[in-house]
Amino acid sequence: MDNMLEMYLYETNTLMEQLDELLIEAEKNSDFTTNDVNEIFRIMHTIKGSSAMMEFSTLMEIAHHIEDLFFYIRENGMDSLDESHKNDLFNLMFQSTDALRGEVEKIENDEPLSTNIDSIIKSINSFLEKISSSGEKSSADAPAEAASAPTAPPADKEAIAAINQELAGCPDSKLPYFIKIHFEEGSGMENLRAFMIITALKEIDIPFEYYPSDVETNSDTAESIIDNGFFVALSSQEDVDSAVGILKEQNSIQAYEVIENVHAKAEAPKQEAPAPAAQKSVDTSPAPVPAEAAQKGSPAPAAASTHSAPVKQSLISVNLSKLDSLVAVVGEIVITESMVTSSPDLQNLKLDNFMKSARQLRKLTDDLQDIAMSLRMVPVSGTFQKMNRVVRDMKKKLNKDVRLTLVGENTEVDKTIVDSISDPIMHIVRNSVDHGIEETREERIAAGKDPQGEVILAASHTGSEVIITITDDGRGMDTEKILEKAERNGILTKPASEYSKKEILSLLMLPGFSTNEEVTEFSGRGVGMDVVKKNVESVGGTISISSEFGQGSVTTLKIPLTMAITDGMEISVGKSLFTIPIANIRQSLKIQRDEVILDAGGNEIVKCLGEFYPIIRVHELYNIETEKTNIEDGILIWVESADKSFCLFVDELLGEQQVVVKPLPSYLNSFNIKNSGIGGCTLLGDGNISLILDIGNLYAAYHTQY
Repeated sequence: MDNMLEMYLYETNTLMEQLDELLIEAEKNSDFTTNDVNEIFRIMHTIKGSSAMMEFSTLMEIAHHIEDLFFYIRENGMDSLDESHKNDLFNLMFQSTDALRGEVEKIENDEPLSTNIDSIIKSINSFLEKISSSGEKSSADAPAEAASAPTAPPADKEAIAAINQELAGCPDSKLPYFIKIHFEEGSGMENLRAFMIITALKEIDIPFEYYPSDVETNSDTAESIIDNGFFVALSSQEDVDSAVGILKEQNSIQAYEVIENVHAKAEAPKQEAPAPAAQKSVDTSPAPVPAEAAQKGSPAPAAASTHSAPVKQSLISVNLSKLDSLVAVVGEIVITESMVTSSPDLQNLKLDNFMKSARQLRKLTDDLQDIAMSLRMVPVSGTFQKMNRVVRDMKKKLNKDVRLTLVGENTEVDKTIVDSISDPIMHIVRNSVDHGIEETREERIAAGKDPQGEVILAASHTGSEVIITITDDGRGMDTEKILEKAERNGILTKPASEYSKKEILSLLMLPGFSTNEEVTEFSGRGVGMDVVKKNVESVGGTISISSEFGQGSVTTLKIPLTMAITDGMEISVGKSLFTIPIANIRQSLKIQRDEVILDAGGNEIVKCLGEFYPIIRVHELYNIETEKTNIEDGILIWVESADKSFCLFVDELLGEQQVVVKPLPSYLNSFNIKNSGIGGCTLLGDGNISLILDIGNLYAAYHTQY
């Protein structure tokens, strides 16, 4: 039952996401297309059937009434609705999908379903009554299946005694063709999957019969389908071809087989003398094709042609905990491989064959790592698309004209990270619309802006991290107002005059801080930003805010691509070990003292490829004791991150190594470790611990300290 529930939730949530995207796009166009109507009908039909099977009555009832509504619309066309009806329909559909989603969330949280859904049912029925009261035919009293359901198999079924072996288990039908369908082993809910095929075939408007005939209401038919297959009977070869096209789009089909119904042909009126070959077709199953004939390309008998499943069916869903275990094992393999190849027992030994095998092992572990990582990578499009609904609802309730623009939504991030940043992104988008965008079009026009406000949600890759920005072209943030409120609340730690603009904007992420004077449904910018910051930092990310008063604001999230494995360069400073991600390194170089120049502030800089770059001495930044303080005794590593480029002075390079990234313990967050340039840690092959440097934050930490 747990497996069935998991499958139900996965498929229902997927359908709900498809429905949300469809509704958002349709509302932008102010109308439903014929395909939209058919798709909504199909989605509701599927949710109704699967919910009925799982005995989730409230979900079944809501879906059933929406299905009835769209049956009427499908029969009479969207033209039968006037503009006011269309606007009401969009609002009703969003209200209904929210009700469905609320019930699904209760199932996910193991909570009892609602006992009273009269309000939403009454809304749907009232709307259906309103649009059908003009005299058009109403479907309010007729179930959606009535007009489109195929003819059930004849009531006077007889045992199929003379049918050939290929037709064993088929229904007794007068139609000349059968398609016998088998689902993937262990897919579960075979009767529901059969019902989804029925629904899809109805959409192309071809006559057909199916067996078992009660798959929608009788879950026991699943066993019959597993044993004998699911049968669809059709009247012509053209209909067979159309049905096969539909089957190729369905999930979980292992194979399907087209079979000629010899009984139907035998009982057909004879209009001309049948050929001898046709008479033979009434006999028992055709002889199998000899192997020799098959090798020569002889065609198989027309009575049965088997088709393997299309490529689409190679996709499977995997429990995330299994992927977590896989990544953990791969990480241990990487560490163990390093321990073996760098073992002290092998030092000073000439082992050519061993080293050759070790290099091959490293290549295989690299490939294994890449595959394991790719399994967990998913596009941020799912999270981004959900923001369309957030902005849509806020536009209606706040009466603001604003659009959401999505950029780079195919950027891929680790699944765990995507799940963790969904809520922070939603909160920032809500704040941008509520408090960022001006209240009226007139206010924007007076400021010389487009009357329609814009929020841009963008994602892009930079080396080993993903940059997500939420930009609005609204009124921006008044730093003076922020500082005044912070001072009134007593949260300043130094005189107000000493705060820089960046520091003032950082105050927004302190607990309970808000610039909004009124408490609204969507709150003001800053409310809950401390939670946003905490969630982002929990996955190793950072958050920053920039704003120009009167022009708009930008919130930037820097998120690691993955928290698993990376290529790094091991360095030493005194007795301490550090890892620099290879993606951040441009070059390493030795220089002499006379090559170092002091800038106007007395800071060391060095010339590289015609440009001057600052030098950051790691031992000074972290107060590490070392004997190598002269610039010519150590080594410079030229690094860069985003738009920052500089040189690190360290004792020596120890070599390149794949490292398994381990997050720092959560209790260290209170010490602001991440903002000091430490991004995590790793266990080396010899058992030592190395701290992983975050190059971007290290540069900021140096300038804060000096």
